[in-house]
Amino acid sequence: MRRLNNYVNGTWVEVESEHAVPVYNPATGEVIAETPLSTHADVARAVEGAKRAFASWSRVPVVKRARVVFDFLAKLKAERDAIAKMITTEHGKSYLDAQAEVDRGIEGIEHALSAPTLMMGESLAEVSEGLEQTYYRYPLGVVASITPFNFPAMIPLWVMGWAVVTGNALILKPSEQTPMTTLRLVEMFHEAGLPPGVLQAVNGGKEAVDAILSHPEIVAVNFTGSTRTAAYVYETAARHHKRVQAFAGAKNHAIVLEDAVLEPTIDGILRAAFHNGGQRCMATSVVVAVGSVADEVVERLAEGARRMKIGHGFEEGVDVTPLIRKEHRDRVRAYVDEAAMSARLVVDGRPAIDEHPEGFYLGPCLLDGVTPEMRVWQEELFGPVLSVVRARDLDEAIAIANRSRYANGAILYTQSGKAAQVFRDRIDAGMVGINVNVPLPVAFFPFGGHKDSFYGVTGENGKELVQFFTRRKVVSTRWF
Repeated sequence: MRRLNNYVNGTWVEVESEHAVPVYNPATGEVIAETPLSTHADVARAVEGAKRAFASWSRVPVVKRARVVFDFLAKLKAERDAIAKMITTEHGKSYLDAQAEVDRGIEGIEHALSAPTLMMGESLAEVSEGLEQTYYRYPLGVVASITPFNFPAMIPLWVMGWAVVTGNALILKPSEQTPMTTLRLVEMFHEAGLPPGVLQAVNGGKEAVDAILSHPEIVAVNFTGSTRTAAYVYETAARHHKRVQAFAGAKNHAIVLEDAVLEPTIDGILRAAFHNGGQRCMATSVVVAVGSVADEVVERLAEGARRMKIGHGFEEGVDVTPLIRKEHRDRVRAYVDEAAMSARLVVDGRPAIDEHPEGFYLGPCLLDGVTPEMRVWQEELFGPVLSVVRARDLDEAIAIANRSRYANGAILYTQSGKAAQVFRDRIDAGMVGINVNVPLPVAFFPFGGHKDSFYGVTGENGKELVQFFTRRKVVSTRWF
């Protein structure tokens, strides 16, 4: 069995601990590697190397740092399909979805090349007689990122590009469930000319996370994952006086008004809900069907869900791919079992478990008559489960969505400009779509939600990541 290593100081390094967890191919249930569980000592070794690297890397002109990122971008584009195949193998998502993930990561790296402009400060002459003031941006030091299983390329690429180009040294801890893709990206960055120690990869679980959160030399932490873990990371890192941003869970609502164009609306909702097995924080998990259109919405969703193809990620035309682990699949099924006792289970995807015993499959599940009192509405499931709630009008629909503890994304399907304006202003969500199925911001707009979907101040990507990974100095100057 292949045992993975950490990437420290430009080379592969064995982990001190003998403990490891399996990496599965979710489509087959086969164990394809083992992720070692790094100790505090392993993390400390990586931090020590990062400190040494930061001392010189932070003094490299930003234009030269951007050139290294440019060379990495060229390698990334050349190996795009190979990376996508790795994602599908260890995560289970379709090959097309994996290619799209790499493309979104590439967009983030491309935008990081604008760092020489985005890191510019500002200056004002004569703020007082004979006095001018200027502010400059400087890198922070040793920073860390803890990335999730569901996007093992896109999110690490978003973070590593900006962390490195702004002059920091980054400790990256990939998900122990899907580490292989992320580790390859780290190796590729060094093949492109990144100096040893500027980007370190440390495998592991909770001990590695705790070591990162408590290490005094790590000054900032970026995290993406579940709300429970995000809250823990945010509180613990802040207690250790670190700058922190923690991107958490979601319960994204899609409101369908009576004037919506139903054919593209239904198709978009189905893809947003069930592709990638529903394992993405921008997935649509609740449809709020308004007024007289509700019955037709449910009927069309059911017809579309029943037609969706269940299978492995390399299968032609596949729609619904396996979940990441058997334990997770069983957890999502338990939510469906419970909800079916109170709501109407219109489409039952549970038979896929027996029809595809080789992997961790669950078919599309559609529930009608769901209410905000049910756990299936309240909690993030991270699976192919779509709940339909009915509302009288737009006001009630917005009120239902805003009752959620989460506020990541929200979508409105309508042809009314007035309704769209009301929705835009009153919905509590960080990323809003009007007839857009997955309102994921492009690389130069910030990513992030509100309430229990995000803990922090600055979002991910673009100018806000520049702000997160740099510190300001304001210099006041007078000459005599």
